[in-house]
Amino acid sequence: MDQPYKHILVGLDGSNASKLAFEKAVRVAKKNEAELILAHVVDARTFSTYDWYTQMAEKAKDAGEELLKNFEEEAHQHGVAHVKTVIEFGSAKTTLAKTIASEHQADLIICGATGMSGVDRFIMGSVSEHTARYAKCDVLIVRNQ
Repeated sequence: MDQPYKHILVGLDGSNASKLAFEKAVRVAKKNEAELILAHVVDARTFSTYDWYTQMAEKAKDAGEELLKNFEEEAHQHGVAHVKTVIEFGSAKTTLAKTIASEHQADLIICGATGMSGVDRFIMGSVSEHTARYAKCDVLIVRNQ
């Protein structure tokens, strides 16, 4: 039985894999007439408690907001009527799968198979792997072409 999705969350980090996930999310959102939730997580672990923390965090947030703005415009150009953007600080793994998905009642999370952080993936596993394991909703992992 086909399940209609109403709140589709896609994690975006600027990588090619997240762009492919976005493209798939746009198609699924249009087909389901769903709300598309574009999310970017600023990895707070990259900052420390030095004085420049606030400046660096703000620059990372600004870059994330610009990334989301561009994807939001593209989603609207492709005919997605309802688009929401979300930016959070934290670990992309837990924040995407647990916090953002729950807060926005996502019934589908779409993410790329690989993202920007190769070191993290090697040491701790990928964001997509963690999302598939811990999300309380369906997860679609988009493979690189």
